[in-house]
Amino acid sequence: MGFDENKETGEHSEAKDHENETHKNEGEPVSRQVSEASIYGTEEEEEEGSKIQLGPQCTLKEHLEKDKDDESLRRWKEQLLGSVDVNNVAEILDPEVKISSLSIVSPDRDDIVLPIPEDGNPKGLWFTLKEGSQYRLKFTFQVNNNIVSGLKYTNTVWKTGVKVDSTKEMLGTFSPQQEPYTHEMPEETTPSGLFARGSYSAKSKFLDDDNKCYLEINYTFDIRKEWA
Repeated sequence: MGFDENKETGEHSEAKDHENETHKNEGEPVSRQVSEASIYGTEEEEEEGSKIQLGPQCTLKEHLEKDKDDESLRRWKEQLLGSVDVNNVAEILDPEVKISSLSIVSPDRDDIVLPIPEDGNPKGLWFTLKEGSQYRLKFTFQVNNNIVSGLKYTNTVWKTGVKVDSTKEMLGTFSPQQEPYTHEMPEETTPSGLFARGSYSAKSKFLDDDNKCYLEINYTFDIRKEWA
């Protein structure tokens, strides 16, 4: 759900792999009609290879008990947990993160509130962006049960089977609380011109340090001359 014309869309190793693949297939016809299923499969394989093995999880009470003799660590943990009543929190290892709302904020129009389907796959066109417009993504989320570490948002965009944009935003570490958290992404500008207009497919994910996915949305959107 993002565009940045000055941003690299892949690592150096990916460019090298692409170069090798080009030489390998030299003289063969190349088809740009790649199915979304094969694209998403490639993304998932990349994520599998990048997983980091972390230490064992702890409940909130265990978090406070660990390193309790370290004054600085103890204060940091108490600050992170805020007003959470640890004694009344269930002894559950896995945090629960629920994305409660998603919206597109633009100075040119009213906010576009995006419905979040239970299966994460909106039916048909999810939204339309005006070419050359400034916008940002805003979302609220709830954290329950335990601390979620390294929560991040990723988004990949394709047009006619070709990846045109990739975004990763680190959100941070959050403790469970009754009030929802709100986050706004940096402002972006949609591309403009004849070749920018049209239909796009995209995949957004909310993941933590363990690459546990709390929400995955596969969707389509348009860029047009005017807002829909």
